[in-house]
Amino acid sequence: MKIPGRSKLRRSLHKLQKRFAPKALILMYHRVGEVDIDPWALCVTPENFAEHLEVLQKDYHPLSLTELVKAHQGGKLPNRSVAITFDDGYADNLHQAKPLLNRYGIPATVFVSTGYLGQQREFWWDELERLVLAPGQLPEKLSLKINGKTHELELGTARNYTQQDYKGDRTAKAHKSIPGSRMFFYYELWQLLRPLPENERLQALEDIRIWADAKPTARHSHRSLLPEEVSLLGDGELVEIGAHTVTHPFLSEQPTALQADEIQGSKTQLEEMLNRPVTTFSYPFGNYTTETVELARNAGFSCACSTVEDTVWTQSQRFQLPRFGAENWNGEEFAKQLSRWFHG
Repeated sequence: MKIPGRSKLRRSLHKLQKRFAPKALILMYHRVGEVDIDPWALCVTPENFAEHLEVLQKDYHPLSLTELVKAHQGGKLPNRSVAITFDDGYADNLHQAKPLLNRYGIPATVFVSTGYLGQQREFWWDELERLVLAPGQLPEKLSLKINGKTHELELGTARNYTQQDYKGDRTAKAHKSIPGSRMFFYYELWQLLRPLPENERLQALEDIRIWADAKPTARHSHRSLLPEEVSLLGDGELVEIGAHTVTHPFLSEQPTALQADEIQGSKTQLEEMLNRPVTTFSYPFGNYTTETVELARNAGFSCACSTVEDTVWTQSQRFQLPRFGAENWNGEEFAKQLSRWFHG
């Protein structure tokens, strides 16, 4: 017999339980540094990151991700605890972020995509930005063949991209860009390239480079860690190294075998570099399926992080841990965001 309103009552009870249960936050960063243009809001300046750490040190309970997961599993999650994570493995995690973490004594986990380590190329989304969002003129049309299908993209008036346009896009976000703009053109290409396996994406980037008549030189400012820098980053007790696949694929679009290789491969490579177990993982783009979750579990990780924005509490799943993305806020705005997240 179905009792009317039971599901609604269950949701209300769940919400009430969550409201009064101890809660924690996992923060997601990518870079600590400064760049001229940042389509995905990946960079937090060293000054603002220092202010973030000061707020956490003063008003919250910073934990490592591993400590947070253990406390969660033991049912003893400290209220107002916060764990810091970084995705991808940019070199500035070592050279800019770690000294500040050391200064404030706050732990962090850095999830590394191993296929980019020491390579003379940028992360693919950065390379695409370099090719498409540099001031200047591009050909009016781009014909791109992907998976046997030809994609015709037209720039229109966006073929001309002035220094003023470039400065105007300094803090613009790609996913909020206006159709017809150069930033929107970048976003369209990003959407086309994102689901591709690595070999097809590299070919598409090469085609775009030739079309744009651009040099293949990677920018030092956007480089990933070197293999030896991964060890330096993980030295000491504050920074833990986690896995983030090999080539940073959109996992739900990949065959099961490739997903397994990407997940296990990054773990194995990092363990060989560090000579110790790597137990934490994050899904590239926060993208996964039920099958992906099981692959991460079976690979021997203790937890995996998503990009779903929510607090961690008693009923959170440790292989689908939610995170909030931290942006380039000053300390005051960061404190307000933390308060909203904890009480929202």
